[in-house]
Formats: sequence, C-alpha cells, structure tokens
Amino acid sequence: MTNDETLKDRLSQVSAQGTPALRSFARWLLDNLSLVAFSSIRGLAKQAGVNPNTVTRMAKELGYTSFDAFRTDVQATIQTPAPNYGARAQTLRHEHRDSAFAALMEAHGENTAMLFSADILDTLNACIDPLLGARKVYVVGVRSCYAIAHYFSYVGGMAFSNFVDVPTLPGGIVDVLSQATSEDIIVGITYEHYAAEVVQACQIAQSRGARVLALTDSHASPIAVGAWKVVPLPMAGPHFLPSLNSAFLAVEMLLVGMAARSDDAAERVSSFEDRIRQYGGYDF
Repeated sequence: MTNDETLKDRLSQVSAQGTPALRSFARWLLDNLSLVAFSSIRGLAKQAGVNPNTVTRMAKELGYTSFDAFRTDVQATIQTPAPNYGARAQTLRHEHRDSAFAALMEAHGENTAMLFSADILDTLNACIDPLLGARKVYVVGVRSCYAIAHYFSYVGGMAFSNFVDVPTLPGGIVDVLSQATSEDIIVGITYEHYAAEVVQACQIAQSRGARVLALTDSHASPIAVGAWKVVPLPMAGPHFLPSLNSAFLAVEMLLVGMAARSDDAAERVSSFEDRIRQYGGYDF
C-alpha cells in the first residue's frame, strides 16, 4: 500500500470514528490534503475553520510525532502517482504469499467495523426516505463496480417502482442520465483510479439538478465533489483491487432500510416472485 493510500485510509477512519471536531476536520482534509504541504498550523487551521489545537491533535491522531512530520509525509505523497493495480498484485505476491487469507479476513473485519460507524450509519439512514421519494433512482457503475450497480438496480427494481435499469448499451449512460431531473437521485459507484464514465454521469446529473449519492472510497473522490451525500467506503485490503465488500454491504443496507419503510415493497416483491415462478424462471 502506498503512503498516500495509507494516509487516506487513516483519515477515513478518523472521519468515521474520531471525536466530532476531528471527524469534521478529517473530512475536510480528504478534500484538501494538498494544502497541508504548504501551510503552517495556524494557516491550515484558518483555511479549515478549526482551532490550531485541532490541527495538532489530528497529526498525533494519525500517528505523527508532530505537525511537521505530518506535513513532510503529505509533501511526499502528493508527488506519488496514483496506486497501480499491478504493483498491488506484486505486493500481494511478495508480502502475503502464505498469509493472504488471514490478511484478507483481517481487512474485511476492519472495513466492516468502519462501515458500521455512527457517522456512516447516519448518512445511510438519511438517504432512505429521499430514495423512496425520488421520481427516479439511477445507479451507475462500470467495470468491477458494474456488479454492484446492477445488483442495486435489479433488487431495487423488484421492490420499488422508481429504480431505473442500469445503462448497458454504448452511449447509454449519457442517453439515460441526460433525462434526469431535480426530482431524481443518481447513485454513482467508483473508486481510485475513478471510472471516467461514472464521473461524467455524476457531472451530467448535477447539471440537470439531480442529487448525487456517491458511494466511493474517499471524500476526495471526484464524484464526491458537490455530491448530495457521500458514503466513504472502507476498501482496504491485500487484494490487487480495492475490496468491494463494503460497497455491497452499503447497498444491502440501503435496500433493507427502504423495504422496512415502504408500504408497497412486500407486495411488489411477492408479485415479482410469482411472475418468475409462473413462467419457469425458478427451477422448483
């Protein structure tokens, strides 16, 4: 894992589990990390709107002996290129040849604990009623995130009438998202390196006045910029791609929360199940 990834992971953890002042400052840092490299304690505090003591406390919370050590590390990380999946695969080969399962299980446990933190649960809970009340819910994810987007859209469509099928045809994302309105919600799912198609979809949605729910790895993600809600997904792990378990779990939590508050979901799911059974879709 690169220094940049490690630092962002630690900031994400503080943003979920720290004191209220540190949580807020950590989220700001994830969006403005490069400013640390060129600021004094007082200068950074002024830009972030926090007490200088909060800046010092943050450096220590992140494991640094001083703010200067924190700043030096940031200066190094902003010159580091984005993480390379091939390099992650090499690390897996050299560092976890005989311990891959143990490392993966440990990472999944930590990721799940972070996802279940009070702040993230509050954010997910705050999405439920707006998702139920939206005119349309669009879900966009490509490549490895397509599986999550399809699952959310497919299962959501079983229970709720406002879910739109995930775009699959060439050019489909633009075709579909250009129809969005201010009454709609677009759920974008991506992580670093950040899929250009998903970034574009969220930009189109915002230009149409729609709300963006960003399921992504950091508040510094391009789809988090200007988003209505951001769910920072803990995705650490030894795998050569970021772990998607927290993304699937976040989507399941949204679906469960929506179904629990919907007057129509149970009837729609039963009707769907009956139709599939009637026409032989279930082999029992």
